[in-house]
Amino acid sequence: MPEILVVGSLNADLVVRTPRFPQPGETISGEDLQIIPGGKGANQAVAAARHGSQVSMLGRVGRDGFGDLLLDNLRSNNVDSRFVQRDDASTGTAIIVVAENGQNSIVLSPGANAQVSHVDLNTYSASFPTGGLLLLQLEIPSQTVVMAAAQAKEHNMRVILNPAPAKELPEGLVSWSDFIIPNETELSLLTGVKVDDLRSAEQAAKRLLERGAQNVIVTLGANGALIVNKEIIKHIPSFKVDVVDTTAAGDAFIGGFASALLQDKSLEMAVRYGCACGALAATKFGAQPSLPTKEEVERLIG
Repeated sequence: MPEILVVGSLNADLVVRTPRFPQPGETISGEDLQIIPGGKGANQAVAAARHGSQVSMLGRVGRDGFGDLLLDNLRSNNVDSRFVQRDDASTGTAIIVVAENGQNSIVLSPGANAQVSHVDLNTYSASFPTGGLLLLQLEIPSQTVVMAAAQAKEHNMRVILNPAPAKELPEGLVSWSDFIIPNETELSLLTGVKVDDLRSAEQAAKRLLERGAQNVIVTLGANGALIVNKEIIKHIPSFKVDVVDTTAAGDAFIGGFASALLQDKSLEMAVRYGCACGALAATKFGAQPSLPTKEEVERLIG
């Protein structure tokens, strides 16, 4: 089976649950602090590995306890961590507040993630899995993301870009990405179109097609996902679940979607599989602890 390479971030998530988000200047009491492995890159790597895919992770962590935690967690989830380097900078962290309704608010401190560079890519480019998939996000320097996409094309790899956190995308990155997967907020910021329903999501996605995007898949939370390319516009409904915490639901979608593509599922079936992954992730607390297994997803899909 072709492999998945994830070039991206690894974070230690410092998570606290609260009845609601505090107002500016307000102090409220929350539950005990939890330290949970996270980072969009690592989340997507673990998510894909839990569906049986062969996954490698390229990134950086600090020479601290958080770095030890994240590396041990990758190995325990069968993710190849040989391409993750230790850095003198601190390990990346995310401070996450989860409200009672399951919504979250996140502040990132990039730490070692900000040091991932062309040097890392050049060191390991010979190990890029020819014919496989490259998963990218935007929690490492944009220049590194662009270079990773370019090198992937040299290895005949398909590129999946999750443009989060949203920022201006270089033109080359848009056209090199076989699949761009934003949520509604990210799509709004990328295109300047306010996305609040299926029609506006379609209009905004078409803006990315005009810039050279091949396939845009808009994740819509409880409303599923919207596929937009030059051939089809298709809404894929999600699955009804009791939401506990939406942290990493989007990463669960992408990891499941990527694994389904490697199993030669159609685009629509791969998106449906991703929707099931995202729905299940929202039923559990935390980032990587919430990522579902292949067996759990197959039970939900039925």
